[in-house]
Amino acid sequence: MQISDFKTWAVRAAEWAADYRRTLRDRPVRPNLAFGAIAARLPARAPEKPEPMETIVRDFEDLIVPGMTHWQHPRFFAYFPANAAPAAVVAEILISSMAAQCMLWQTSPAATELEITVVGWLRDALGLPDGFAGVLQDSASTATLAAVLTMRERALAFTGNRTGLAGRPAVRVYCSDQVHSSIDKACWIAGVGEDNLVKLPGRGPSKGLDADELDAAIRADRAAGHLPAGVIACVGGTSVGASDDVAAVVRVARAHGLFVHVDAAWAGSAMICPEFRGLWAGAEDADSIVVNPHKWLGAPFECAAHFIRDPESHVRTLAIQPEYLKTYGETRIVNFSEWSVPLGRRFRSLKLWFLLRAYGLEGLRTMIRNHVAWARDLAETIRASEGFELVTEPVLSLFAFRWTPPGATDLDAANIQLVEAVNRDGRVYVTQTRHDGRIAIRIQFGAFEMTEGDAREGWRVIREVAAGLEGG
Repeated sequence: MQISDFKTWAVRAAEWAADYRRTLRDRPVRPNLAFGAIAARLPARAPEKPEPMETIVRDFEDLIVPGMTHWQHPRFFAYFPANAAPAAVVAEILISSMAAQCMLWQTSPAATELEITVVGWLRDALGLPDGFAGVLQDSASTATLAAVLTMRERALAFTGNRTGLAGRPAVRVYCSDQVHSSIDKACWIAGVGEDNLVKLPGRGPSKGLDADELDAAIRADRAAGHLPAGVIACVGGTSVGASDDVAAVVRVARAHGLFVHVDAAWAGSAMICPEFRGLWAGAEDADSIVVNPHKWLGAPFECAAHFIRDPESHVRTLAIQPEYLKTYGETRIVNFSEWSVPLGRRFRSLKLWFLLRAYGLEGLRTMIRNHVAWARDLAETIRASEGFELVTEPVLSLFAFRWTPPGATDLDAANIQLVEAVNRDGRVYVTQTRHDGRIAIRIQFGAFEMTEGDAREGWRVIREVAAGLEGG
């Protein structure tokens, strides 16, 4: 394609995108395909000669789109959706068109200064104190890795990056058994090791860390010659929304001089609503917090806000400054590549800027409040429905339930069968989890353009499919 054709095809792409979003409710949320079905229709090798854009776009529509799971679908009730609010999608087009590499202030001054500004806007909207600075990471996984590296370096007096971990006491990190798998992976990559990620059982209805058990584990590790480094608190676990008492976790950690990172990847977005902030009370005293605007707020993936109390320790852990990355003549600059694991960075702040301005905090609060209210209403409906039972109470917009068909001898198998049948049907997409040793079905409401009607239709479809399975 020549640059002279760019406008034509860019307009065509925008028109397709608008039609796609308008017709999403008419599409199956997830395709009913076997593995390999798409690959079997694709050429084995790349073309040697250029192909017409008309042919490429037609193949996109005929081969690719029917094989996609539609994450923007209003009845995507499975994972926390990687939302993409239309105004922020416009920003993504502009970001891709400029294709800036925003690693340093000098490589993109406006991108850096806009990031400082919009992260400050979001910090204030979430009710966090001014003492937090922040950076937009690609995902919560990267933010957590950066936090684990920082807590490791602080515990090692900032010598680990230079001399490695060999011959040292085992660095220990603490969390509940309800945390996301990204915490495990961060400890792998940081050299802490899986055996030194101390997972304590989640207790009580919230499945949170017990402060006394945490304190005892830290004391026992010190007595054994280990090196406690930090605690990762969970606010809204992926499975059923497990949440720690962050204030209690922080008190224990402070008593032992440990770093605290709060993983509030999906649930943190709800903190723009003051009435939900009790869920993370105490987060304002943590060292590090991650919230993903690309989940519930509507920023297209990737966009994770990482709030940091002590940027100096964070940068000391992650910054590397070869001569070709230095900026002379400016002493006040921020280079966000020094706050991140990767050197390369996209212009993430633009889509958050568009999002916050185009919908306003009140518009975003209304969306989140609606999702929470609809989840609570459906949970009560399920509680009262014959043949179903509520397994967990809603945590914001997430809860779990089970199908209990009469005469079923293996309810775990029955519930997996229902999940698979609902997803093959295509009108709704749900996932299973395991809670207290039993299979349950997760429901979460978070799609940007979801309506109350979608919640009702989703429940109607689940009941209809379950009745079909009972009828055999």
